[in-house]
Amino acid sequence: MTERVAATPGIYPLPDWAKGTLSDLKGHQKGDLLSGDEGGEIAETYDEVRAEFVDDQLEAGLDRVVEGEGRWDDMIAHPLTVHESVETGGIVRYYDNNNFYRDPRVVDDLGFSGDVAAELEAAADLIAGTDAGDAPLAATLPGPYSLATLATDEHYGDEGAFQAAIADFLAGELEAFPAHETLFLLEPSLVTNPPADGTEERATDAIATVAGATDADVVVQTYWGALDEKLYAHLVDEADADALGLDLVAGDRDDTVYNVQEYGATDSVSLGLVDGQNTLIEEPETVAERVEWFEGQVPAADFETTYLTPNTELFYLPENKYRAKLNALAAATEVLE
Repeated sequence: MTERVAATPGIYPLPDWAKGTLSDLKGHQKGDLLSGDEGGEIAETYDEVRAEFVDDQLEAGLDRVVEGEGRWDDMIAHPLTVHESVETGGIVRYYDNNNFYRDPRVVDDLGFSGDVAAELEAAADLIAGTDAGDAPLAATLPGPYSLATLATDEHYGDEGAFQAAIADFLAGELEAFPAHETLFLLEPSLVTNPPADGTEERATDAIATVAGATDADVVVQTYWGALDEKLYAHLVDEADADALGLDLVAGDRDDTVYNVQEYGATDSVSLGLVDGQNTLIEEPETVAERVEWFEGQVPAADFETTYLTPNTELFYLPENKYRAKLNALAAATEVLE
């Protein structure tokens, strides 16, 4: 019987109170964004944000709890923009939306950072101190392909070597993580800027390098539409992922279903079911219907786990809408019981 798990990849919107506080503490310019060595009142503010994110998820009843990534000023580029071997360049549009990040310019070897591991340790401590102390923790990292495409290489000198170095860096970070049940590897670039023909295996090798660094279930979360057929097949066969994340909101979901029907699937699947960029709140029954619709389209598949997730990160939303989306996902699993 398929287990249905309500979860998110994190990167939540800052609460309104924290936006004002952090703006006063950090300033308003590009150079004032987080560098990774913050302390004092700034660190204390992020601690409060993290605690609020954990409470939001526990109150909603999600089956996996993420740290929330309130410190990630640069969205999924964050692990590089705070790295000591990286200089930040100009402001770059974050995919096809009105958000921007600092261009991470890698200028030296990518050694161990520990920045994300410290965030997760703090989240694990928060969870342990609640009545839901055994709630499973989920970790979030950018996928190596997407992180490499978002960054600028000024050190490794070769696209393949750079992608492999990013993968090794992420794997090293992952080995320092506290115990976690699930890892979400966010790979939006696989849809928006896919590997050139003939280089798909290089991308899947990089993902497999990261996936191999954890004993947790690994979800390679793709979004903003359907994957190219050939790339989809490579991901299923070579990425060493327990679940491939499929966006059922953006793009033509029939193309996504066709890929599964034609090329098979991972043992588990993660479905993007609520719109991470639209304030319209989906009813739990609607979310449940989308799950049943998908599973009904691929009757030969018998998934170990179906993850119910938003189709993107949730930082695009107002905080009240983001909480409503958490509630809808958690309630949908109850509808499906």
